[in-house]
Amino acid sequence: MKNPITHFEIPADNVERAKKFYEKIFDWKIEKYEKDSDYWFVMTTEVGDDEWTPKEPGAINGGLVKRDKPNEPFLNYITVDSIDKICKTIEKNGGIIIVPKTQMGEWGWWATFKDTEGNVFGLYEEGME
Repeated sequence: MKNPITHFEIPADNVERAKKFYEKIFDWKIEKYEKDSDYWFVMTTEVGDDEWTPKEPGAINGGLVKRDKPNEPFLNYITVDSIDKICKTIEKNGGIIIVPKTQMGEWGWWATFKDTEGNVFGLYEEGME
């Protein structure tokens, strides 16, 4: 299937409180990405040798982040072949690009958009290795 939802991010005012909540309620494994990072990996399912990719097809993992602004939405990320191409299609069909294509280190690029109903989604394009 093309363009699957492959990642989510949960914004939190109090990351430690949210971490405890999701760990206790759903038994998710939540670990800080790096010691000085403000990003936490959320593992909702068993992962493979790379310690990130879900073993079960269709399952996704995500992240927990400090909320940057009031009402920051929960984001589902859709993996696409070309953010540039998809953004043009989104705009032609009444959507709005909120954050344009932005590089995220060696992993690839991301962007966010609002659909015609006001819902916000993230886009992810894998980087070249």
